[in-house]
Amino acid sequence: MDQLNRRTVLKAGGTLGALGAFTMAAPAGAKPLWTWSPKGSVIGTGNGADPRTVWDTEADPLVASILDRGDAPKVNALLRNWNKNGQPLPDGLPADIHDFLERHRQLPAWADTDKLEAAVQFNEKRGLYLGVLYGFVSGMMSTVIPKEALAVYYSKGGANMKRRIARTAKLGYDIGSRNAYRADGEMIVTSLKTRLAHAGVRHLLPQSPHWTGAAPEDIPISQADMMVTWHSLPTSIWRMLSSWGVKMDPVESEGYLHSWQLSAHMLGIEDQYIPSTWAEADSQAKQALDPILAPTAEGIKLADMLLDLGAGLDFTLLTRPILGALTRYMLGDNVAEWLHIPREPVWGTLLETAWRPFVAVREGLVLNVPLAPEAAWMFDEFLRQFVLLYVSELRPIKIEIPEFNNPNLR
Repeated sequence: MDQLNRRTVLKAGGTLGALGAFTMAAPAGAKPLWTWSPKGSVIGTGNGADPRTVWDTEADPLVASILDRGDAPKVNALLRNWNKNGQPLPDGLPADIHDFLERHRQLPAWADTDKLEAAVQFNEKRGLYLGVLYGFVSGMMSTVIPKEALAVYYSKGGANMKRRIARTAKLGYDIGSRNAYRADGEMIVTSLKTRLAHAGVRHLLPQSPHWTGAAPEDIPISQADMMVTWHSLPTSIWRMLSSWGVKMDPVESEGYLHSWQLSAHMLGIEDQYIPSTWAEADSQAKQALDPILAPTAEGIKLADMLLDLGAGLDFTLLTRPILGALTRYMLGDNVAEWLHIPREPVWGTLLETAWRPFVAVREGLVLNVPLAPEAAWMFDEFLRQFVLLYVSELRPIKIEIPEFNNPNLR
């Protein structure tokens, strides 16, 4: 595995269409023109700049200054208990970051409360699917997104994948909550803290000889990279639900998309790159996400860590065979082979036989039986809380500005 040549595996990439249909990717290093038009964005306009050459023009210099002047420990400590969207910022924050957070905690002018209410309905009906898909579509897909895999592996997050996945799980949990963007919710705060963490990674990774010797870029986590990760979440989930034949109410589906559009804005993605509709999201993903999927040595190692999430416990449903079977079923044989995940005859056959009928039965119950949506929400909420507690090892999940790269690689 350590001898796997990066340039070779990048050239062996593939395209993920509706999560399963692959074609050969362009050779590594090829950079096709960016053709997606900002007319398809939530604001319908923009300068059309290639997002692969744009980063976070506000957060990056701010966080670089915080790190360079030694304020990161103080800022992290002060923000540790700032959790609720409507909660006042803590006293003692440096003026520059106080101003940044105060300005960017506000929802954009295009935010629509009616759509957010529709998103609640969408999440209440399908919270169980969404939890599975966040983990086994987006979570494992990240290991075959080459630049993301490298950034994670060589940054602080690569030293503790369980903690890193817990922070990702918190993002998915917060956006699926009934009060996600309300004053008593946490999605805005979680997104802003993640934005600061990304800026910290951009400042620190170029100082790592390990990352600079492996990465095909000079600065990580561009606007394009953030959109790739974004598409691995809502766009990929929308594609998967569609492939399962899930009949989504158009208003609720649009609401679900809107909740993720707002998350993109809060994470620092420029509005000109945020798709306005599912059709635009699918169109952008075909250019930004699908052609770049490929294995890397780092991604294979990260996937191996993720498959061991249940290791060391006396009892857990998250065994390696089950996680491997779920990954193969959700992402397809190509991704499973790239990640060296073996076939699981028992669990694989069970998923292939039972998953779609399970979805169909659950859809019928939730949509047609009185009080079923509320009961389904309570059950899904219990599972989501359990997963969040499990991956966090019963400790509070704190998203912070990193102060160093992966210490295990020094």
